[in-house]
Amino acid sequence: MKKNTKKTTKTNTKKATTGTKGAKKNTKFSMINELHSAVLNIAAAGKNGQIKMKRSDLKNAIETTFLMGAKKAASGERVRFPIIGVLARRDVKARKPGKGVNPFTGEEITIKARPESKKPRWSFPKNLKETFADKKNW
Repeated sequence: MKKNTKKTTKTNTKKATTGTKGAKKNTKFSMINELHSAVLNIAAAGKNGQIKMKRSDLKNAIETTFLMGAKKAASGERVRFPIIGVLARRDVKARKPGKGVNPFTGEEITIKARPESKKPRWSFPKNLKETFADKKNW
């Protein structure tokens, strides 16, 4: 029995060390992980063992984490924010110039061309949409 426990201990430590190396190389942005590490950096234990942190430090940590998520989304990565949704980048195609008619005067007008651009896209999770659709919550 003791030999088996030693072997499992060795394999567990190997998995843990290889898992951390691989995680740092190709990681996606994780709102929870970033916020957790930021809170751990600002938290301090008091004399009686309670955790203390300044409100302004917590506010800065949350704002920094959201800003990092927005930058990652702007670079093309899908960023998931727990419960509230997903932020992603949408590529908008260029539009040629065209002609239109003013409905009030009947005069022909030219519509300007639109260049290609990238815009943010927000999608909400299904359960949040259902919550808003339920008339009990109105």
